[in-house]
Amino acid sequence: MTGTTAKTGTVQTIDTPDGPFTIIVDDHQRVLASGWTADVDAALARIHPDLRPDEVAVGQTDAADAVRAYYAGDLAAVGRVPVSQHGTVMQDDGWRALRAIAPGQPLTYTEFAATLGHPTAVRAAASICARNAPALFVPCHRVLRGDGSMGGYAWGTDVKRSLLARERAA
Repeated sequence: MTGTTAKTGTVQTIDTPDGPFTIIVDDHQRVLASGWTADVDAALARIHPDLRPDEVAVGQTDAADAVRAYYAGDLAAVGRVPVSQHGTVMQDDGWRALRAIAPGQPLTYTEFAATLGHPTAVRAAASICARNAPALFVPCHRVLRGDGSMGGYAWGTDVKRSLLARERAA
């Protein structure tokens, strides 16, 4: 025995208008990963290996209440939920910057890169979005292609389109 403790996460899947939404949190209720899937393994795979729980148990998460509140019209609710991610300095800066994008005010990847202080690093900005594990809580869906089109989204462009429409209408 090495003296280290196994990490256990809590997983909860709830129904949303955009389909099942799975949330994985650590023992401090920080969201490690989330997305529109009922496949726990797919959500687990998005967590950086340094943070990935050794096992998960089905249970209740504080974050689920925030998701319900978001879908009920409190778009800021998910931004108040703590998250935990592990990345480079630029990725960490990017994930913080994503949380600062106001609902209904999406940015292009070029604008997002400029926000990070790297206006020519558009591909790096897109990569930050692609590597974002706690979807919705870190709203990478609020970044669009330069022409305003959806671009890619880990959980599908239909979900991205729905989230943006919900936020525009609020």
